[in-house]
Amino acid sequence: MANIKSERCLYRADFKTFIATDPYSILGHLHNSFHGQILTTADEAWLSEIELLQNVLLPWREEESEIIFEYDIPRLGKRIDVVLLLRGLIFCLEFKVGQKDALQADVEQVMDYALDLKNFHRYSHDRIIVPILIPTNYASSSRSFMPSVYNDSIFNPLITGSSGLQGLIEKVLRHADASTPAAIKDWVISPYTPTPTIIEAARSLYENHSVEDITRHEADTVMTDTTIAYILGVINRSKQNGEKSICFVTGVPGAGKTLVGLDVAVKQSYQDDGSFNEDDGAVYLSGNGPLVKVLTEALARDNYKKCRLRGERRNLSDSRREVEKFIQIIHRYRDNMLAKIKNPVVDGKLEIDPDKAVKLQQSGYGEVEHVAIFDEAQRAWTHKRIADYLKRGGTYGNKLKVANFPMSEAAFLIWSLDQREDWATIVCLIGGGQEINTGEAGISEWIAALNDHFPHWKVYISDKLTEPEYAEGRVNELLEHNANVRYSDKLHLGVSLRSFRAERLAAFVHSLLSFNLDAEELYKDVVGHGYPVVLTRSMDRARAWLREQARGTQQTGILISKVSARFKPLAVHVLPQNDDDAAHWFLEDKTDVRSSNYLEEAATEIQVQGLEVDFACVLWDADMRYEDGGWSFWKFNGKTRWIPENNIETRKYMLNAYRVLLTRARQGIVICVPEGNGNKTHEGFLEDPTRQPSFYDGTYRYFKSLGIEEI
Repeated sequence: MANIKSERCLYRADFKTFIATDPYSILGHLHNSFHGQILTTADEAWLSEIELLQNVLLPWREEESEIIFEYDIPRLGKRIDVVLLLRGLIFCLEFKVGQKDALQADVEQVMDYALDLKNFHRYSHDRIIVPILIPTNYASSSRSFMPSVYNDSIFNPLITGSSGLQGLIEKVLRHADASTPAAIKDWVISPYTPTPTIIEAARSLYENHSVEDITRHEADTVMTDTTIAYILGVINRSKQNGEKSICFVTGVPGAGKTLVGLDVAVKQSYQDDGSFNEDDGAVYLSGNGPLVKVLTEALARDNYKKCRLRGERRNLSDSRREVEKFIQIIHRYRDNMLAKIKNPVVDGKLEIDPDKAVKLQQSGYGEVEHVAIFDEAQRAWTHKRIADYLKRGGTYGNKLKVANFPMSEAAFLIWSLDQREDWATIVCLIGGGQEINTGEAGISEWIAALNDHFPHWKVYISDKLTEPEYAEGRVNELLEHNANVRYSDKLHLGVSLRSFRAERLAAFVHSLLSFNLDAEELYKDVVGHGYPVVLTRSMDRARAWLREQARGTQQTGILISKVSARFKPLAVHVLPQNDDDAAHWFLEDKTDVRSSNYLEEAATEIQVQGLEVDFACVLWDADMRYEDGGWSFWKFNGKTRWIPENNIETRKYMLNAYRVLLTRARQGIVICVPEGNGNKTHEGFLEDPTRQPSFYDGTYRYFKSLGIEEI
């Protein structure tokens, strides 16, 4: 088999053809298939790998076999150096040409490739996968090799220098009893169904992959590409007709709402040649500061590294500024528009002050973007909250003060886009039952704003927005007199992409929190599909379980509710409520103590909403307790005791906090319900009355009653 051009790799051939082909001819194939600038160091590495492998593979040149160079892994945004398909086994080779040491990050990298193929590459699911790291000057070679303890047919990573590679492959074949030649038909074009983290997805989108490349793309179920196409159609129609329009997109937890928003932002913001679109651009906005910071920093770091590899002179700050053009915190966008209004506000009407703003021909007094994507739109502030905030000039009294502000945040954001003279589109991404802060308005404020102030706007709305979790099921009632409403099932994302192991996790969590009778059966279903949910009363056991589960660069982390108060006795510290700290928690690797993987600092629902880790410990404090057949809610007074929380709205936010925490892990969770401290002093008093066992025992017994496995 000669080389066949494939978008999945740069070169592929059977062993016999590969060995017989001039190395420089193969190098030419790699060049012709590569898109972008090739550095001299890459050329030298490729040639070294080709010449080495032409000798290494000689014993198997007559067998059914295949060699594949630079196989694309869209989910990771990387390529496997070399894949060998030999006797039914899949060898993943990662070369470090000229390197003499085996670094931990390199071992994790090749293990990630193996895990990615096993979990997401259909024709690799039932195959033995052998990851091999090859620092070419490494003086030794792995002597023990065996499938991992996880019983998933992935070998523990092997390490060898170039001189030991042939012998290592021979030993693996003998150990696996792979004596019969066997081809893996169409492996290189196998269906590939990844489920990226939002960080991985954003990186891939930013590098101009399509959503189809980076999501689980089962045409019968996944709706992301259909939803994106519908939104882009609304945008184009608005542009052609000079209209103002708004789309409401709903979805189950983890269905890809943020991914859809980022994809629309990228497609609108960048031309086909990669240049920034100054005319029809879009901005992705979120009130979730940690999410914006983590995404911005991840993309900026990635952009910086790629630019440096291409030999471009660039600072990390330059990359951050480029990313910030289309991913922004919503408060900055809002403040920019507030700076243009007449202040103080007179007669409850917002007006532009021509002395503070320049009116442009197309954008009028609006911002430069035609399209604004508001993620987690249900979290927009009520009129009271934003009015109180602006009255005092922000949280610390050092921002612009606006007395008597007349609108909710939703109404003001529509008003801001309405200032454009030509056309505009708003995309609202909405999660049901995920309001976690006091003063979050839900979707009803958006609808009220459209009805009361912007009846000329075209409204495109998900047909699922009529369900009880959105605006208390009153959407139809609220919109019945609006003539510009069009419903579409294409604006609902009904399939979770968050975890390839947990299609039913969201349903199980809902039933667990709501005491539904099907919770026990849903638990069995979730676990039966390979997503472990386990229970413990020991943080030491929880940490050990997380470390046992994670391989390669898979991420672990501890999660707590923001109302949690008594976690220090368990050697857990709360992550500071600072966006930079959240970025370090999510993005640093296992060598950095700021990383979530150190399992020392716990993130709250505020910091993880919209983000995720692979394996999580949900540390359950005494703020929400199972008592007398239901949840009771408590807040710590910061000193000596817990106080009952009776406010119904606050209780809803506290319940939703645990809903968020229990759906943040892609591959498995351990719930730790502490035992508390029942010890007494010599005088007969409790050592720690704030952590009495009775605060936790009811919750533990409830979880046990559902059949949750205890470790």
